Amino acid sequence: MAQSKTIETKVKAASAAAFVGSTGLLAMLAAVQDNARLLSFMPDAVSPFVLALIPTTITFVSGWAAKHTPRI
Repeated sequence: MAQSKTIETKVKAASAAAFVGSTGLLAMLAAVQDNARLLSFMPDAVSPFVLALIPTTITFVSGWAAKHTPRI
């Protein structure tokens, strides 16, 4: 059985959401760079992991919500 070379909708949606989520997160971090008090409630060792959850969650939700591309 030959496989098609198309990219599934789920992969496209998850990739686009990861890009948008990461770009948005980086933009927010650049905006608050001079005001470290906005992130000071988190310990320094934990903040990278917590901040990484934002694009990860966006990617998961978009991949879950996108329709599966049927295979023939």
